[in-house]
Amino acid sequence: MPQPERPGRRPKRGPYGSAPQPGGGRPDTSRRPGGPRPAAGGRGWREEEGKGYVPPMPATRLNEDDLVQRPLSPSDGDWPVVVARSPTWQPFLYRRMLRNGPQQASAGDLARVVLEDGSPLGFGLYNPHAELAVRLLTHGVKAPDEVWWIERLQAAVELRRDFLKLDKETNAYRVVHAEADGLPGIVIDRLGDVLSIEAFSLGMYQRAEVLLDHLTAMLGTKHGALRCGPQTLDQEGFTAEAYGSEELPNKTTIQEMGTEFRVDFAAGHKTGFFCDQRDNRKMLAQFCEGKSVLDLCCYTGGFSLQAKRLGKAADVTGVDLDEDAIALAKENAQLNREKIQFVQADAFAYMRDMLRNNRQYDVVVLDPPKLARSREEIEEAKRKYFDFNRLAMQLVKPGGLLLTCSCSGLVQRHEFRQVVAASSEVGRRTQLLFETGAAADHPVAPRIPETEYLKAMWLRME
Repeated sequence: MPQPERPGRRPKRGPYGSAPQPGGGRPDTSRRPGGPRPAAGGRGWREEEGKGYVPPMPATRLNEDDLVQRPLSPSDGDWPVVVARSPTWQPFLYRRMLRNGPQQASAGDLARVVLEDGSPLGFGLYNPHAELAVRLLTHGVKAPDEVWWIERLQAAVELRRDFLKLDKETNAYRVVHAEADGLPGIVIDRLGDVLSIEAFSLGMYQRAEVLLDHLTAMLGTKHGALRCGPQTLDQEGFTAEAYGSEELPNKTTIQEMGTEFRVDFAAGHKTGFFCDQRDNRKMLAQFCEGKSVLDLCCYTGGFSLQAKRLGKAADVTGVDLDEDAIALAKENAQLNREKIQFVQADAFAYMRDMLRNNRQYDVVVLDPPKLARSREEIEEAKRKYFDFNRLAMQLVKPGGLLLTCSCSGLVQRHEFRQVVAASSEVGRRTQLLFETGAAADHPVAPRIPETEYLKAMWLRME
């Protein structure tokens, strides 16, 4: 069951940097959609006549008690049990993979997972309200105690600081990358003196503050910020307002290879800054000297700034529909004393306007937001990628470069390559020079293809 809130330092509730919310700071769930929470005695499962016990709807709204912060592991060693139908080496157990019937575990519990014959499978975070009901942390009989959690965090930090030596070139990088670091359902970025957490699972949300405590001690950071993933209500049955530690600034300044960026925790997307494109931004600069650059879906100007400052581009134009992002991009240009044109516009409309004006660029960057959030959206996402690339290719001068990206993890690399190939103009030869992905602080777990989400194709347009 959820534990009492821990004493001592507590995050400041409410939106980042704002005053605490009334009533203890958590959002009022009584008037929101999703229906009532199933009775506690049912442990999230319900009994229907003629069907026996069936799992709950994934979007069931959890109540306040389910959102209280918890310790990393049960202090009394009393492990609730979840029964799986068959063994798996993947970290994901979906509801259909569990035995129908009441489980001993409650929402967010760290549970022992066994097979129907009683043999052990492992330990994982359980949420009966989610389609992805168990996120396995370990396999076998050894339970993940607090020492285990600390060792996972230490291994993640050592990869970034000791092995990749990222502190030499930036103070903004991913510290924990979900399943690839053995901690499914959560990502944590270091952004200067701030640790920014995005929780995708209820169990990880409930343990985020304890993880923050340990990482703060390891990294020497000063502030913490926590927000839910964008689809936790639909997928996990809960949502909560973003909040941060008591003196968390609304904005902070980070540096990447000497270029400074402001991060806005109130208006920013995801954790606040896209560290995953760091290596691609550096690589792009090699092709920009004296060139004209168009950065489509530029967000806060990452590619634009590095093309101008590191790459010495002759002129750079960044385009994004998000008014807040464009405002911050302009602020970033001023911060680095660089002259860049930033335009608030729909990327499709802007590209069509440039084509009507017969405008082309030496280098075009196309980095749209995530277009497929569920399997039902994959085909529509592929159509949008086709339309995006069809237009972007026409804006590249003969002999120029197109860097086209997809951050939709559900669209596989080979599918994205096929879409880009289909987008090529008839009669114009396209040469694929490189295929890259996220920077190494976003490692890929070879057995878990979902961890390879970012695809980047570097095309020379003859």
